[in-house]
Amino acid sequence: MGARAAIVWDSSLLGYDLGGEHPLHPIRLELTVRLAAALGVLDEVELLMPPEATDEEIERIHDAGYIAAVKEAPMSGWDIGHGLGTPDNPIFDRMHEASARVVGSSLLAARRIASGATDRAVSIAGGLHHAMRARASGFCVYNDMAVAIDWLLDNGFERIAYVDVDVHHGDGVQAAFYDDPRVLTISLHQNPATLFPGTGFPDELGGPEAQGTAVNVALPPHTADGGWLRAFHAVVPALLAAFRPQILVTQCGVDTHEEDPLAELSLSVDGHRAIYQALRDLAERHAGGRWLAAGGGGYQLLRVVPRSWTHLLATVLDRDVKPDTRLPTEWTNTVLKLAPSAELPMTMSDGKDTGFREWEPTSTERVDTAIRETRHAVFPLHGLDPDDPRD
Repeated sequence: MGARAAIVWDSSLLGYDLGGEHPLHPIRLELTVRLAAALGVLDEVELLMPPEATDEEIERIHDAGYIAAVKEAPMSGWDIGHGLGTPDNPIFDRMHEASARVVGSSLLAARRIASGATDRAVSIAGGLHHAMRARASGFCVYNDMAVAIDWLLDNGFERIAYVDVDVHHGDGVQAAFYDDPRVLTISLHQNPATLFPGTGFPDELGGPEAQGTAVNVALPPHTADGGWLRAFHAVVPALLAAFRPQILVTQCGVDTHEEDPLAELSLSVDGHRAIYQALRDLAERHAGGRWLAAGGGGYQLLRVVPRSWTHLLATVLDRDVKPDTRLPTEWTNTVLKLAPSAELPMTMSDGKDTGFREWEPTSTERVDTAIRETRHAVFPLHGLDPDDPRD
């Protein structure tokens, strides 16, 4: 792939900073890019600087009144509604401009693919999948994923598959396209009975005009690599084959990691690497090779996010990093200057086995029960047999 893959990044994206001790700290992005560069992943790769999205572009998904409220918020200093000024979504300086640049990042990635300039693109600062039409939610002010998908629908794409592997349900993207049969949204997440935002159950199937195009796999807490990958492969490939998307859009949050402080799944960096490789393969097999990947959640800022997202960048660029690759001294020294007491891993691996067994329809394990619930809810709507592992 090489030059056929684009990376959208500029330090101006660090301006999306919710401040203080907020979990979504931009240092995770800076350390990711530094690690990828130190490992040679970004050698001879042009990093594309995103513009701020215009109001008209943001209005594809968000109400004009909400955009006005986001602009006004830093000057008001008060809770002005719309989910702004809350602990999850505190008001910060130049909030509209920073949020618009994240949207611009994912739009630039979408434009590069739509123009044919590239087959794959990464908006590493993107993935703000919780924002709703007139409300900030879950650390997300504007929904860059939904804006990019909506733009793609108006620029040559008639069938788009969105796969969300964040630990939290991709509720904002699902809501934006819930009644649009052109967009298949698939979200694999911790069971919403145990985690924000409390949505994403298997019976959320899409609106009357789009039954079966919302797909939710609600995984039990403490699901590890093997169970997660079993669920993914039991649901996602068959649906993509049936839907035949022209592009795969993915939100690649890494808050599924066992060390993440905000959730309770138990994946490893090795599991994340396996997920990205599976998504790359599915894009090649079912979406003509077109793949737009974004970041998302991930709150173990030093030990997890930089390693996992470096694997994402490397996978998109076909420059896969071997798990036993040692972390460069220059990178670890940078981290230790920021956090002298940090205990850092030594390699790009957690030393975990990512093998998994195939789904068994009669298994009573909790992960298999979750798979069965999703398949029985959705597969018949796509002409697939929910009890046949070959589908």
